[in-house]
Amino acid sequence: MGRTVKRAWLAGGLGVLLLLGGAGVAGAEEKFKYQYEFESIRIPRLDADEPKLPEVSVQRALDFLDQGATAWSRGHKCVTCHTNGSYMALRPALTKPLGQPAGELRDFFGKVLREGTARLGQERKLGDSQMIYLARGLAEWDAHVSGTLSDDTRQALKQLFERQLPTGEWKAALCWPPLESSAFQEATVAALAVGTAPGWLAGLTDEGLKAGVKRLQDYLRRVEPPHDYGRVVLLWASAKLDGLLEEGEKERIIEMIWSKQRADGGWALRAFAEPEQWGEGNRAEKLRAEKEFADPPSDGHQTGLALIALREAGVSARDPRVQKGVRWLLSNQRESGRWWTRSLNTDNYHFIAFSGTLYPLVALHLCDALPLNTRASAKVP
Repeated sequence: MGRTVKRAWLAGGLGVLLLLGGAGVAGAEEKFKYQYEFESIRIPRLDADEPKLPEVSVQRALDFLDQGATAWSRGHKCVTCHTNGSYMALRPALTKPLGQPAGELRDFFGKVLREGTARLGQERKLGDSQMIYLARGLAEWDAHVSGTLSDDTRQALKQLFERQLPTGEWKAALCWPPLESSAFQEATVAALAVGTAPGWLAGLTDEGLKAGVKRLQDYLRRVEPPHDYGRVVLLWASAKLDGLLEEGEKERIIEMIWSKQRADGGWALRAFAEPEQWGEGNRAEKLRAEKEFADPPSDGHQTGLALIALREAGVSARDPRVQKGVRWLLSNQRESGRWWTRSLNTDNYHFIAFSGTLYPLVALHLCDALPLNTRASAKVP
């Protein structure tokens, strides 16, 4: 019958696999057994059937995030949107309630900036995505951890705008939606970097960089988002960088988000774009074949993101609809510390569960609902 796999979830957080006798598993199952694996770090892949925790464990979530981002950086030695890029973009914002993020990740971003940016975008046709997430991560670290603009962030933003296209966006990666999904979506990440870097925009004297920021603002005002997911991230970016949305547009996006809230209080990633609208549309057949296609369930990524965008846009944390979303997050963390989100791309690793865990933590923090049952700086092997 194949080897039996038993999950034992440690009190400190991460799951380990106890492999108990029997015949070997199928080759494909063995290949995709771990979501993250490097030396002593082994994080089992996530699946929809993992049991839920009776209450949120912040420590388990942090253990997963710290170790997953570390394993990726040490093993792959690149900046990627779905793991260490998301870590540096979001984890610094939790410094005040949960302690400082892993300094190793900040050091890694600085090293990539100084040693490898000339090569960024040359591998796997990733365009300028890695440079965009590099700049965003460094800006967030400065804003929430060090409290001051660093030379690394200045250099990252300078290099970012040197790569900008005359039309205001960047060469986009379309390979891994939703985080590498369109030029528009990636331009919102750049806008978040610009608007977050402490003092950078206010202190700009370089006319070329000023022109680049204006091109970015004009692009996000002029170009229609490719899907509703793009509208959500535009709403978020508009809270950090002025001039992206008129008040009427802002209210229309907020109403769109409310219209997609599910009865259980959460939101479903798949409800924010047609299958053909994700990336180059080559996932459409896979997405339409999913058994839940007609009624996709709420997930951690989109529920967290929707609440972040709403709160950043000024919606009250006391709004009953916000509180309904908060209750969904508090009720749906899995035993490994993750929130389940099914990948748009393949059913092998579900890397989207990484942002799908960060977004809930940030959302709970912004909604004054983060359980403060831990406060510890990052610990990794």
